[in-house]
Parts: sequence; C-alpha cells; structure tokens
Amino acid sequence: MTAPGGPGVTDLVELLASLDPQLDDTAYVVIIGPHGLDPTALAPLATVIEDEGTTVVVPAQHLAEALALGCTPEDPPPMARITLRVHSSLLAVGLTAAVSGALAAEGISCNVLAGYHHDHLLVPAERADDSLAVLRRLQADARP
Repeated sequence: MTAPGGPGVTDLVELLASLDPQLDDTAYVVIIGPHGLDPTALAPLATVIEDEGTTVVVPAQHLAEALALGCTPEDPPPMARITLRVHSSLLAVGLTAAVSGALAAEGISCNVLAGYHHDHLLVPAERADDSLAVLRRLQADARP
C-alpha cells in the first residue's frame, strides 16, 4: 500500500534543497523506563524497546508522571524537536549524515527519529535556534 503523497524523495540534493525545517513548540525529554512500561499516558513522541529498558521521548510536561512510573533519569536535558518537512523516503541515502554532520560542525548534538514521511531531529533546547539556522543554510546551499 502506498502512502498519501507517494513513496518519498530519495535524491540527496533534492532532499537537502527541500528540507523545510520546522521547530516544535514543545520541549521533550528522553527517559528510560522499566520493561513492560505502557507509555501511552505520557503522550510519547517515540518509544524504543531495548534490552536495558524502554526508551521514551515524552513532552517535558509529563516528566513528573514518567518518574512516578519508575522512569529515569530524574533530570534529563530538555530537547527541541525539529521536523524536516521534506517527505524523505526510508530508503534515502545520506540525509541523516548530511544533517547531523552540518549540526556537528557547529557543536550541536542531534538525535534522529525517522517517521514514515519525515525525519525528526532532537537537539538541545538551548541550541534550537542555532540548529534551525544551520539547517536553513544547508537547504539554501543545496538549491540551484
């Protein structure tokens, strides 16, 4: 079954020229919970089940609730989410490397979450504006 809007862009130059980064107003935290954790009450952005426990990306406003469910750490750094609005294919090659490399060159950490239609970047909240500037420069440099 093909998703609305087609299968997504695979050409790296086209992906970079069409990044269209958008900053989410919500602050997020990355926490780890015990095996068997049902994070639905925490309105998670993402959940990853690992051998060591369940990693959950939740709105910072739900941190107290998460801690009450046995999640840690108690003082995670606030993260900002930037959505790359280009409809990237899951088979695209080089987008993650180009984006994370550009951010790394500016000393900005980046954690990438791949959705079906878009990639989402978690960056330190205090570097959100710097991150947007880097991504917009990357996009402008890729345009003909």
